[in-house]
Amino acid sequence: MPRSKNNTARKNLLRRVRRQRLKYITILPSLVTILNGICGFAAIVFAGKGATLGPGEFSYFAMSGYMILLAMIADMLDGRLARMNQSTSSFGGQLDSLCDIISFGVAPAFLMLKVLEHKLSGFTGLNPAMETFLVRFIWVAAAGYISCAAIRLARFNVENEEDESAHMSFIGLPTPAAAGVLVSLVILHQDTLPSINVIIYALPFSALGTAALMVSRIRYPHILNQYLRGKKPFAYLIRVLLLLAFVIWNVQAALTLIFCSFAASSFVKWFYYKVIRNKHNIVSAAQSVLTTSNKDQIVDGENIE
Repeated sequence: MPRSKNNTARKNLLRRVRRQRLKYITILPSLVTILNGICGFAAIVFAGKGATLGPGEFSYFAMSGYMILLAMIADMLDGRLARMNQSTSSFGGQLDSLCDIISFGVAPAFLMLKVLEHKLSGFTGLNPAMETFLVRFIWVAAAGYISCAAIRLARFNVENEEDESAHMSFIGLPTPAAAGVLVSLVILHQDTLPSINVIIYALPFSALGTAALMVSRIRYPHILNQYLRGKKPFAYLIRVLLLLAFVIWNVQAALTLIFCSFAASSFVKWFYYKVIRNKHNIVSAAQSVLTTSNKDQIVDGENIE
């Protein structure tokens, strides 16, 4: 009898597993999502080749950054295609997050690691203890960035709804924007300002900062849904045209400005409203209480007289 019960329970479990098997998927959005992951893998391969020049006189570090930007385009298109076909699904969301952790988690961290290792190898008179400390600090920054990116994507999967068209904001910095901060700095240094090494030295601090913003509860606007969808004032068109002109004039500087401004803007607003404004309100309330108490004391003194 116990054996028959175990067999029955095993058969029921197998039936439940079979019912959960995936039968249908949407081909085109899934292919675009996989293209996102392939671009992230290509970025890792290019970053591993170092600072040597590749095709078109571009350094492999810069090519790695451009592959991550291409992955961002694919990441924007897959969800758009799924919604156009009315075929959003949990499978698509899970596949998107798996590819995102490659393209916007592992690839930017690995690129930052290789760029800084190449820069440190050029220092000849560096103290061994200081070199060990710097290497460990870079590894901690890269590991922290990857960990926070994974947490951000897992949290998004749990809290997200399939209909993203109604979303007006994100909780925490999106992983593509965080990757864009690191990648744009690398591209700016490699293609435009190779002599300004402070850009490279800022990478681990930028990685730690964006990592903290990814797992924060700070709200970031959904650019497409808030600013580009539907009817907008004429001034919006002028701003978009000016931004496009800036991109055409110097795409590397424009990318850096766009990504860094987006990452910092919501944090500055949060800091102002939560810290500075609250502190000002507390001080004003305390002053009003003191003023009221002083008036009451004066009135009481007059009554005594």
